[in-house]
Parts: sequence; structure tokens; C-alpha cells
Amino acid sequence: MAEHDIRDNRPAGLLEAYEDGQVVGRIVYFTLDATPAALVAVHTVVEPAHAGKGIAGALVREFYTMAAREGVPVVPLCPYAAKWAERHPDEAPAAPAELVRAAEEQLKAKPELW
Repeated sequence: MAEHDIRDNRPAGLLEAYEDGQVVGRIVYFTLDATPAALVAVHTVVEPAHAGKGIAGALVREFYTMAAREGVPVVPLCPYAAKWAERHPDEAPAAPAELVRAAEEQLKAKPELW
């Protein structure tokens, strides 16, 4: 499995994986407008030509690591991120239910975040 350069593009709400200078995968996310704040994963996508290389898992793992460094929880609204979190409970602590509801409400109110 090739190493991927994963970069946080916070202004665009993207955590992107690069290979040979090209974006090959991304997590679309936003920061929850709440106290406490949270990072909310909305969608994970890998370019079809790069499927099966572990890119999506590497992105989600980095997303949780990034949140841990910032001292905030992750709300995985993205189905892939949610399944990954279920399989890796030691790396992906569950978000409190009230944060999940707040994230769903913020996304509903601002669909452009997706």
C-alpha cells in the first residue's frame, strides 16, 4: 500500500489524500457550531482508479487523529466513517448523542456543508 500525503484544507472543509500530486480521496467535513465543538465527517470518497488501496481508512484514521489533537470529538455522519469507527472503537470514541443531533441539525439547516 502506497503512502499518501494527507492534508487538511480546513477553509474548504476537506481532508484530502494526495498521490503523485493529485487528490485521490477526500473527506468532506465541517466544524460543528456548538459547545463543545466537533469535527463532523459528512462524506468520504476515493477516486475509482484508487479504490482498494486503503485510502478511505487512512483518511478516517487521520480525521480522528486530527480531532484528538484539537481536543474535540468526531461526529461521523458519513456512513463509511461510522462503519470504520465501529470497527476501531479504540481509535474512534463515540460522540455524545446530543452532539450527533446538533450536527444533523446544522447540516439540515446548511445543506451547502455537504
